[in-house]
Amino acid sequence: MQEKKAETANKNAKKANLLDHGSIKHILDESVTEIVKSRGYVEDVRMSNIRLLLGTIIIVIALVAQFYKKKFPENRDFLIGCIVLYPFFFELTFFIHNFLLQLVIYTKEKNAILFTYPPAGSVTSTGLVVSSKLPRFSDLYTLTIASADPKSISAGKPVELTKSVTQWFTKDGVLVEGLFWKDVETLINDYATEPKKKK
Repeated sequence: MQEKKAETANKNAKKANLLDHGSIKHILDESVTEIVKSRGYVEDVRMSNIRLLLGTIIIVIALVAQFYKKKFPENRDFLIGCIVLYPFFFELTFFIHNFLLQLVIYTKEKNAILFTYPPAGSVTSTGLVVSSKLPRFSDLYTLTIASADPKSISAGKPVELTKSVTQWFTKDGVLVEGLFWKDVETLINDYATEPKKKK
């Protein structure tokens, strides 16, 4: 009976390749998202939707240029127009949309892994922005929780946790979820109990 429980626990364990920086960060970020959602916060996917919309516009522009409905002899003028306008219009449009996409990522998202709405029944009117950093060639994972609207009266001061990832993983690369959950929940509680800004 205990063998089956141990086998089930091993199957559900989150394992990372300790030599792969991206794998470690991905597992930690995924776990943070689970923890925050388990606390009653609902994910705000508006930023992802904006990025998807901009990407879709870029694809539609490329498809129109590629698949015009007339065949070669009839679309000769259209093809000549596309060839003449391509460097100016399509490349410029593609550049503008990519620029907008990168601008959204750089200004709004930064290192954010999760945007949330406020929890149901909460007196605060802002959700959270959860950000993480794991610099290359470093074992220090930094997790930051801040208000989604820092200018709001109900916005709390950002709180931060920096710890070595070696404290959360076994030598086999298995995440010790209990320790990690405890640290993240402590950070969420610290954010919730931080004194609010005074205007």
